[in-house]
Amino acid sequence: MKKVAFYTLGCKLNFSETSTISRMFEEKGYEKVDFNDTPDIFIINTCSVTENADKKCRKIVKDAKKVSPDSYVTIIGCFAQLKPKEISEIPGVDAVLGAAEKFKLLEYLDGFVKEKETRVLASEISCANTFNNAYSIDDRTRTFLKVQDGCNYGCAFCTIPLARGKSRSDTIENIVHSATEIAEKGVKEIVLTGVNIGDFGIQDGKRQEKFIDLIKQLDEVEGINRIRISSIEPNLLSEEIIRFVAQSEKFVPHFHIPLQSGSNKILKLMNRRYLRELYTDRVALIKSIMPNCCIGVDVITGFPEETHEDFLETYNFINDLDVSYLHVFTYSERANTQAIEMSGVVPVKERNDRSKMLRILSEKKKRAFYEENIGSTATVLFEDDVANGKIHGFTENYVRIEASYDPILINQTQKVVMKGVTDNMTMQIESHVKELAVS
Repeated sequence: MKKVAFYTLGCKLNFSETSTISRMFEEKGYEKVDFNDTPDIFIINTCSVTENADKKCRKIVKDAKKVSPDSYVTIIGCFAQLKPKEISEIPGVDAVLGAAEKFKLLEYLDGFVKEKETRVLASEISCANTFNNAYSIDDRTRTFLKVQDGCNYGCAFCTIPLARGKSRSDTIENIVHSATEIAEKGVKEIVLTGVNIGDFGIQDGKRQEKFIDLIKQLDEVEGINRIRISSIEPNLLSEEIIRFVAQSEKFVPHFHIPLQSGSNKILKLMNRRYLRELYTDRVALIKSIMPNCCIGVDVITGFPEETHEDFLETYNFINDLDVSYLHVFTYSERANTQAIEMSGVVPVKERNDRSKMLRILSEKKKRAFYEENIGSTATVLFEDDVANGKIHGFTENYVRIEASYDPILINQTQKVVMKGVTDNMTMQIESHVKELAVS
């Protein structure tokens, strides 16, 4: 029995796909093992959102060959689709599969016999036109459920349409079926994932269904305690969606809404489909009906033509917003994007300095949000995440909780009273927590 190990770089969508592919291997009789358990085969699922992701891929290949020098190394994912030839030249790589081929990996490579030349199986991205159902299971307490793939937007900085193809979705019927399967496995929380999930509903190139109808159907699936929306574009986060989440018993008060810039000038250069005024309206509506809602923000620093004044506009805009944390990305040039042709290149040092300022602001925002929650009661889903005798979990509104380790708490929900914020940004809870009901 051959042993196979998986390594995933990037987003929740990649995690859902890796997990699904790993189950395909197990069904074929392969033994899934940890990275360091001398695997015969490595499957590395890559990201290519930033330059760092490319470098990480090279490092993982190098580490894999140290662990198991005679292993068969296969690269899949976004980086594999964008730069298959470049990857094929990395020492130790045996096969590269593109977006249209990765779910047929076993069909193409079953046996995993080494050849003199690296096998490159990467079609044009136009061939990636089918939707492959995927969800993670047994990897984490929460399950990532893929509902959508690809993107029809043309943001100037983004390689995702080139790496994943056009927007396409599963059917509501299939997704509800997957959610039911997940519930039967004892999972308490589902995270809906995709490239552009608000664009859900395109099948065979035509819009057939809507995201609002999907979440209404998922809200009725029995056995799932919580459903979380991973990331949704502000122009697709409608008032109807917000108000539905507010009254739902399953959908949690947590939105992650990409902003990218607080300057309308830069938003236009990025080809974003909204201006900052719309973003302000969305945040205001959310907080008016869900005051305890957690709102995460994506922001990019150092995009071409971003002056110091433009950056300060972004900084002050976010500082004035009632949001909870930031994911800060330092702009990096990506081949075949519109942005790479733009003038007004921001020096790398300046990009990094701006990112540092926003990360400090993120810590400030997160602490303020946590402090707002002190004294309130929430439900925590505890994860298999133990460090220094402490177990961790998240509330409905994404506050990270710390409690004394107790194995019975893993994958259980428990009502807690939040007491205070630690130096490492976790929330302490009242000591009488164990007296409260566990479900």
